[in-house]
Amino acid sequence: MAEQPRSGGLLNIIGPGILVAATGVGAGDLATAAFAGSRLHLAVLWVVPLGALLKFVLNEGLARWQLSTGTTLLEGGTTHLGRLVQFVFLAYLLLWSFFVGSALMSACGATAHAILPLFNPKADRVVYGLLHSLVAVILVRRGGYRLFERVMAVCIAVMVLTVIVTVIATRPDWGAVASGLFIPRINTADPEALRWSIALMGGVGGTLTVLCYGYWIREEGWQGREQLRTCRIDLATGYAMTALFGVGMVILGNGISFAKKESSTRLIVLLAEHLETALGSFGPYAKWAFLVGSWGAVASSLLGVWQSVPYLFADFRRLTSRSRTTTSQQTTALTEQDQQSSSGLTATTAYRRYLYGLACIPALGLWFDFRQVQKYYAIIGAAFIPLLAIVLLVLNGRWGHLPREDRNSWLTDTVLIVAILFSAIAGWYEVAPRFQ
Repeated sequence: MAEQPRSGGLLNIIGPGILVAATGVGAGDLATAAFAGSRLHLAVLWVVPLGALLKFVLNEGLARWQLSTGTTLLEGGTTHLGRLVQFVFLAYLLLWSFFVGSALMSACGATAHAILPLFNPKADRVVYGLLHSLVAVILVRRGGYRLFERVMAVCIAVMVLTVIVTVIATRPDWGAVASGLFIPRINTADPEALRWSIALMGGVGGTLTVLCYGYWIREEGWQGREQLRTCRIDLATGYAMTALFGVGMVILGNGISFAKKESSTRLIVLLAEHLETALGSFGPYAKWAFLVGSWGAVASSLLGVWQSVPYLFADFRRLTSRSRTTTSQQTTALTEQDQQSSSGLTATTAYRRYLYGLACIPALGLWFDFRQVQKYYAIIGAAFIPLLAIVLLVLNGRWGHLPREDRNSWLTDTVLIVAILFSAIAGWYEVAPRFQ
């Protein structure tokens, strides 16, 4: 059974929307925002809230499906689009898990090395990466959802407060900040302005982890259409915080010269070193605070992936095993436990095995070139958003899968179509050049 909704207390305002948004903020997203600020300056700030809005629409559509039907989006896709969807999803999930897991361990290792070096950078990346993975497994297995939620709350608070305080300390031109936020424009004189604007927009929030929102709202006991307003407020809060964080990173990157080929974590270290020299006597404090905040961002992302992605595999196994042992009519109906909580999934062998596999197998990537891992991470992640947008267009559209009042509005359909077009352009600018 799901735990009853909570009331009162500071930590209790941290909802699944903030969890899913924070899980999507990794080292690559931090670096992309900083590099975009460095190259395009404050004029690109408007792109960040636009990216947050795009992810909000995707996640709201997922929540609307689940609250209306009582089924996960994975189950809906399998039931209405065919079982082939299950196995295509499994192939994607396995690839995504390896490259994202490896990138997150590498980022945690490199960021921890910058804070407390033990050996050389390469050795520390391996040692710290494995240590972060082990600690995440322990927290997930021993503490359950509530401990996970509280640890994430601390990490989120550290990363957001650090960036906000550091931005204020740099004394930016607030008039230029306001202009960049509210007057959309792209510097056509820069041939790569569109490319970096698209990369910045895509880096807000997550990719596959968007699906995990459905399992987290079950942990909260949010069921039925009457909870849709709660989910919308929760998601708006989460993505507003992510947008605030992204805007802060663009401001911090403004005016700093970075080498284009710097790795994500190296870029973060360079930004910290710039803060140290630029802020006078406050500089050393700003440097270490920023490094700790960056560590909070990548560590919370790793913990969020370790806790949530095994839900997806456990749900896949539940659907495949049920389809083999039940009639077709029974296959479309969830048990009471399935409808009320994701806790039943965390107790399964499939969840535990995938968690352990996620913690161990991607560690092989710690011995690979970090740039290569990041390259495939970006490619695989870029493919997910258009797939999700297509599924939401079909399941939540005007084909009768949802009650009329729960179907997409014309505005939502428009945003989903824009997401597909945006992803196609992003693929052109981001993916194709990586193979040249």
